[in-house]
Amino acid sequence: MTTTGMTVEIVLVVVAAVLLLVALVALRRLQSLRRGGVDVALRRALPADAVTAADDQRGWHSGIARYRGDQFRWYRVSGLRSGPNVVLDRFDVEIVDRRAPRATELHAPGSTVLRCRTGEGTFELAMGADVVTGFSSWLEATPPGRSTGYRQAS
Repeated sequence: MTTTGMTVEIVLVVVAAVLLLVALVALRRLQSLRRGGVDVALRRALPADAVTAADDQRGWHSGIARYRGDQFRWYRVSGLRSGPNVVLDRFDVEIVDRRAPRATELHAPGSTVLRCRTGEGTFELAMGADVVTGFSSWLEATPPGRSTGYRQAS
């Protein structure tokens, strides 16, 4: 077999592996949506006074979030990790700002961007109106005998 023939075979194997990986990621997303997940884009927040138009697209990741008791578990769609990438505890989350996405934030047309502060840092969550309603309701709901889980800075 010639060197050219081996090179073509190697390229075909690499292309097949990439296509398989893309198919697995797509399948994972479909399965997550079918199991009650909601679409949420997430990024670690940039300082509010340092955001420029060029920064609007940086750091955003598409994902699926699920509520599990007092936790909001976010799974990155394009990741291979089986567990959640970010876990927000209901009693540690504070919504500090709400805004419409900027014109350059293409990941979130028609969404609301929530800036949330936790003990682990500040995050921005981009979600549709129905998901914002569900997230707010989840924050407000608390088991009997516990202090309110909903905190929103004014």
